[in-house]
Amino acid sequence: MSFNYTGYDGAGNAVSGAIDAGAAAEAVEMLRRRGIFGAQVNPGSARGASATIGRKKAGTGGKVTLRDLSQFFRQLSILVSTKTPLVQALDALEKQATEDGLRNVVCDLRERVERGETFSSALAAHPRAFDPICRSMVAAGESAGLLDQMLKSLAALARQQMNVRRSIVGALTYPGILITVSFGVIIVLLVSVLPQFSEMFDSLQTPLPPSTQLLIELSEILRGYWYVLAPGFAAFVAMIVLWLKSDAGWAMMDAALLRLPRFGPVRRSFAQARLLRLLGTLLESRVNLLEALRLTRESLTSAAYIDLLVRCEASVEKGEPLADSIGDASLVSPSVKEAIASGERSGQVGPVLLQVADFLDEDNEQFLKILSALIEPIVLTIMGLLVGGVAISMFLPMFDLAANAGGGPAQ
Repeated sequence: MSFNYTGYDGAGNAVSGAIDAGAAAEAVEMLRRRGIFGAQVNPGSARGASATIGRKKAGTGGKVTLRDLSQFFRQLSILVSTKTPLVQALDALEKQATEDGLRNVVCDLRERVERGETFSSALAAHPRAFDPICRSMVAAGESAGLLDQMLKSLAALARQQMNVRRSIVGALTYPGILITVSFGVIIVLLVSVLPQFSEMFDSLQTPLPPSTQLLIELSEILRGYWYVLAPGFAAFVAMIVLWLKSDAGWAMMDAALLRLPRFGPVRRSFAQARLLRLLGTLLESRVNLLEALRLTRESLTSAAYIDLLVRCEASVEKGEPLADSIGDASLVSPSVKEAIASGERSGQVGPVLLQVADFLDEDNEQFLKILSALIEPIVLTIMGLLVGGVAISMFLPMFDLAANAGGGPAQ
């Protein structure tokens, strides 16, 4: 059911628009969560309901990537900084958008702002595209009259996250391709090529080396029970994925990854960099510390660091300094803790957090470059040994037969 509403945003500005809800009380509660207070709601007309439904369909279609978000926020910040009205700026970005997902979202944002909604409440209608950090920073920018600066900060944040993700994917893509191709070659050899060699070996009636016999047995299992093995493997992978998506499963996996001798410190470094960048950006955007901690916690993926921020929020509420609250030696390095303490003493916590995040990101990027340079030859060597071992085991009986024939007694 559609309701027309009027009310006031956090800055005291009058706003109006339409919202879908099951009842009037539910509509008021939804508006309150969007930051609209003193709302008066009335049942809307069928025409209004159709318009709202149309916007929802437009807003939910397609996918908005980090690259789309970075460009959107950067271009919008430029237009807003030149005093372009927000509706006109959104209209211009809608017309130049090349991706359907982004175009549909921007279209819905423009329509909502035209109807009187604040920009932050319009963003809240698209939680899959704009996370709570985006919405809170935009709301803070609207209240302080610094929307262009907040949009610029959001563009930088999205661009940094995109660069980190691109570096990780770039470091793992080539090794992943090598592993996939190598296992594909091994399966083809076992299923298609080795059976032909097996028939030849049977006709020769010569004893086979253990490695060749093992491959023949493995080949027979793959060819004879593929209809059981393939669904079983798919079910196993699905179970692992579902387990990792559960809170308990991901918490166990995250704890195990953090404890790994070589990988654990690297994961902690990436997690610290993300935590500090998000928290520093929010504090620089004039979001209060407790709210910034909550929003940062909701944007993290590491279960261990989420638990850390839960404890940190409780300590900060009691009046403890942030450095003491967040100083878990196993998750936050002493140098980071000392930098936070220094920022608190100077009243520059936000800038200090961003500087430390920049330093950690530079270290992480260098590590990924070194890892990429090392892992490619290692994976290539291991896969070459596996494929070569299979090939040699296939030809080994023929080598033995040729050697025996060449070394036999003369007639």
